[in-house]
Amino acid sequence: MRVLAAMSGGVDSAVAAARAVEAGHDVVGVHLALSRMPGTLRTGSRGCCTIEDSRDAWRACDVLGIPYYVWDFSERFKEDVVQDFIDEYAAGRTPNPCMRCNERIKFAALLEKAIALGFDAVCTGHYAKVIEDADGNRELHRAADWAKDQSYVLGVLTHEQLKHSMFPLADTPSKAEVRAEADRRGLSVANKPDSHDICFIPDGDTAGWLAEKIDMSTGDIVDETGTKVGEHPGANAFTVGQRRGLKLGTPAPDGKPRFVLEIRPKENKVVVGPEALLAIDEIRGIKVSWAGLPIGEVETGEDFDCYAQVRAHGDPVPATARMEPHEEGAGAAGGQLVVRLTTPLRGVAPGQTIVLYQGSRVLGQATIDAARSLQRAEL
Repeated sequence: MRVLAAMSGGVDSAVAAARAVEAGHDVVGVHLALSRMPGTLRTGSRGCCTIEDSRDAWRACDVLGIPYYVWDFSERFKEDVVQDFIDEYAAGRTPNPCMRCNERIKFAALLEKAIALGFDAVCTGHYAKVIEDADGNRELHRAADWAKDQSYVLGVLTHEQLKHSMFPLADTPSKAEVRAEADRRGLSVANKPDSHDICFIPDGDTAGWLAEKIDMSTGDIVDETGTKVGEHPGANAFTVGQRRGLKLGTPAPDGKPRFVLEIRPKENKVVVGPEALLAIDEIRGIKVSWAGLPIGEVETGEDFDCYAQVRAHGDPVPATARMEPHEEGAGAAGGQLVVRLTTPLRGVAPGQTIVLYQGSRVLGQATIDAARSLQRAEL
């Protein structure tokens, strides 16, 4: 096949490209220039899209003997990922920019351009697996190494996108083996540290970065009964589950710490309460998509058993789910995903992504629109 290898400049994408070459595919490497922000251009930036990374990607392609290009997707990245991140926080939600990047850049804009140029597949260094069922339909599954599994952030991939996705690291038992293989192949990124933090916030100070982008104004911090217990400098600077930095003037009756339960941007209020009230029993999701063909119960609206995961490295918990018509005013047409958790989850916030699994298979995902605690509803 003609394969376009997305080269981040890290060890995973370099080894993935090497395996695609070794498998006999006609491989071309491409690095995506995603950000023009000054902080991402300097040595030591902690993101994944720096000038250093583009040079490392070029060196890897040189060793592999494949063509190398840099594609400038910075304007689309700014609109579809960075601005979306700002807008979501301004609305009191907690977004996942890596999900949006995979959805709108790496497996939408990149794949669309790749297919237009005659490529059959896009190859990345993600730890996830694509399996074909008996009818040849593709399914997304967890990687062999669950500690490095990245199927959660790929839950946004559609049936059509999975047809053109290649993940050569799927069956690799550990990251140590990937590094050892890179060293054997003479790739200079063999011992390069993994990227972390949000790539367009290179110093890791998300609150400080947002303060420059979103209008902040002081408001009330109230407890679960609505009683004022403090003031905040800007509701958008807080996240559900947060404990530190509340600076409450009124201690809790039981003397125990309080946590952010809810953010109400329209009222400019932050709701706090005891840790027990962070436990969420029901999640309603919008912008639902299915990774591969949806299972039969999705079409019929029946309940189905599954496991739910709400963070990239979070533990999946048992649940039942079903598709329902939207509640009045809750999103666009297409229905909402209703998930009842058998084991409650802590600190779930609107804007996060919920991904559903059956065994190792990724069923699909949704953006969390509402997270409810039955215990809190009874107060």
